[in-house]
Amino acid sequence: MKSAGEKNTFFSLIKKEFQSLNEIKEQKNMKFKKEPFFDGNSEWEDLGEGVSRQFVGYNSQVMMVIVKFEKDAIGALHKHFHSQITYVASGQFEVTVDGEVKILQKGDGFFAQPNIFHGVKCLEAGQLIDAFTPFREDFLKD
Repeated sequence: MKSAGEKNTFFSLIKKEFQSLNEIKEQKNMKFKKEPFFDGNSEWEDLGEGVSRQFVGYNSQVMMVIVKFEKDAIGALHKHFHSQITYVASGQFEVTVDGEVKILQKGDGFFAQPNIFHGVKCLEAGQLIDAFTPFREDFLKD
């Protein structure tokens, strides 16, 4: 059995470790968009070829993005190490996930596991809401 002194030393070390981790998190979170509310007036980023996106919010663990597509715009087949859940907020899309193709419309969605090819073709102008974990650091400009 550990003595009271040994227990106090152990807990002091754990407490210091948590304090260090919290300081690191705070430093990292300074560059993340973490406002508690989203009013829809955030800037849209033009990605070209009929596609634009708007950040809802993100931190090191999760990111949500609204992606707007004009009719016939393409979200090319791609894969990444992030988990992705996409909800169709409006419009109609031909969606490919891991070789399977389906037509999705408002209220539908899909889940792309890490490193699975997925992409969309917009059949009727609309918006997708994408959620990623961890966040897509490659979406952020320096």
